[in-house]
Amino acid sequence: MTDRFDCYYCRDNLHGKKYVKKDEKHVCTKCFDKLCANTCAECRRPIGADAKELHHKNRYWHEDCFRCAKCYKPLAGEAFNARDDGKIMCGKCGSREDGNRCQGCYKVVMPGTQNVEYKNKVWHEECFTCFDCKQPIRTQSFLAKGDEIYCVPCHDKKFAKKCFHCKQPISSGGISYQDHPWHSECFVCKTCHKPLAGARFTSHEDSVYCVDCYKTDVAKKCHGCKNPITGFGHGTNVVNYEGFAWHEYCFNCKKCSLSLANKRFVLNGDHIYCPDCAKKL
Repeated sequence: MTDRFDCYYCRDNLHGKKYVKKDEKHVCTKCFDKLCANTCAECRRPIGADAKELHHKNRYWHEDCFRCAKCYKPLAGEAFNARDDGKIMCGKCGSREDGNRCQGCYKVVMPGTQNVEYKNKVWHEECFTCFDCKQPIRTQSFLAKGDEIYCVPCHDKKFAKKCFHCKQPISSGGISYQDHPWHSECFVCKTCHKPLAGARFTSHEDSVYCVDCYKTDVAKKCHGCKNPITGFGHGTNVVNYEGFAWHEYCFNCKKCSLSLANKRFVLNGDHIYCPDCAKKL
């Protein structure tokens, strides 16, 4: 006698009939469709025994229902994105929906396209432009001022300090003298053009001079010793009288050599005398 081979639910004999094995139970197609079939996540209808079923993370679809929620492209055998809201999308639509948006045009930056990333933000390459001249930065250097991006020329033009000598922007380095900024290469002696950064120098009428050129070309000559009055080293104090100048240490009585700085004196020709010696002349 042949053993019976029945449907687990309706006990209908399954010999010679189509059936489905579900959880180690043999089920006829009718009972399977009615009692065991998974519900399609898209159309909400049972996925029958005769239908091709697709599944992802405990969710099920008819093969024909497994389509992109945006463009309706069939996704069986295709790459897809499963969104947190339950929607299934093709790679292209998923990138458009969830991808990074350009900070310039606010459109999605598609994978594989030329783009610029800066401070966790992204731009299309052509949208990453200088705030001032509006030209794309591309491979050039740039500087940020707050949330604004500038190419180097525009940044220097708008924000950099101007050299007191040549009036051009100082992009880096430079020195400061009398509250004025200078390019290092512009801070030179007016006469011999010797660089003065780190050297001894003095200024006269908005120009700077090395010590040697100042002595030769600018400094007044002492009416006593005929040497330049530079203000450097010994004898920085100066005595001026009627267009003449003396080192303080040279301002002495011609006859008795008494220092006359801050004292009464008499000028006779090219020489100075104390009042007592002047009476004896």
